[in-house]
Amino acid sequence: MLDLIKIRRHLHSIPEIGLQEFETQKYLLEIIKAVSADKDYIELKTWRTGILVMIHGSKPTTTIGWRTDIDGLPVEEETGLEFASHNGKMHACGHDIHMTTALGLFEKMADQQPLQNLLFLFQPAEENEAGGKLMYDENAFGDWKPDEFYGLHVRPDLKVGDIATNTHTLFAGTCEVKLTFKGKSGHAAFPHEANDALVAASYFITQVQTIVSRNTDPLGSAVVTFGEMHAGTTNNIIAETAFLHGTIRALTLDVLDFTKNRVLEIAKAVAQGFNMELDIEIIQGGYLPVENNPILAKELMDFFSKDDAVHLIDIAPAMTGEDFGYLLSKIPGVMFWLGIDSPFALHSNQMSPNEEVLDFAVENIAKFLDMKVKN
Repeated sequence: MLDLIKIRRHLHSIPEIGLQEFETQKYLLEIIKAVSADKDYIELKTWRTGILVMIHGSKPTTTIGWRTDIDGLPVEEETGLEFASHNGKMHACGHDIHMTTALGLFEKMADQQPLQNLLFLFQPAEENEAGGKLMYDENAFGDWKPDEFYGLHVRPDLKVGDIATNTHTLFAGTCEVKLTFKGKSGHAAFPHEANDALVAASYFITQVQTIVSRNTDPLGSAVVTFGEMHAGTTNNIIAETAFLHGTIRALTLDVLDFTKNRVLEIAKAVAQGFNMELDIEIIQGGYLPVENNPILAKELMDFFSKDDAVHLIDIAPAMTGEDFGYLLSKIPGVMFWLGIDSPFALHSNQMSPNEEVLDFAVENIAKFLDMKVKN
């Protein structure tokens, strides 16, 4: 039987950025191959740094998919743990818990051949390159594409034993915005001879606030945040360029598309009004809203509501992003939160989950998967 604590701690100590998860993939493959030994109904294949493992059913009519992400973040860890990462990266989003849970589920489900097919996807690059979209668009699944897809994400403010989801949107869709206003540099004493890009950028920042406050349906839920700005070189030189870097988030594709268009319209109008050149890039990628399939989500919620070990929560959507949304736009499925009882938030350099969640997650999620592959 797998030592889940040992596995999780080793994975935690070797975080790697998306599409660079070479050591992670090697370690995962060692465990998967050991569990698969002498089981001729298990087959695996790799895609870049990702892994797909199929437990072939005895009389399959459908394929159930379970997905975990495997990459880390460029965060310098400050947990003080004995098994902390020291490579300048960290599993600050809990993907070490995700992977370990998936391995535990794989071991349980691989013990006997199921009736239906069960695919385990160890997906790279969730944080930076939308690996789910890459895999789908490059046909990494081939004839292994699931008919239903399931996955989880840890949540620090929920307790061990909590599982939280809903029958609609769980996470927002997100996109990245990069723009540069280009004016004319000059001496601070002669502003009329220059064209101040910093002023234009500042005006733009104030104007985009009206998108959410005055353009978006209050029930539509959107966020526009610019968290990075670079302009100028010193106090007495008018800035020639101003660079802004931000994010747009919304709970539906319609609102996301509307918000993106308004950001673009305002940026162009400001540039024109200030007689500036504008470079703008809006990167959607694969971070679509995570929209649960209502029928499958109700089935999952009904199942866990009858499990005495699980505290099921019907939870409101969150503005966090996840590239599982792209896969769920192609394949019906469900994502849910898994409580890990940590005082530190996701992406914090001190985020440290309660490891008791591993046994809880494997034991109880396995019951759900067992039900799915026996029907």
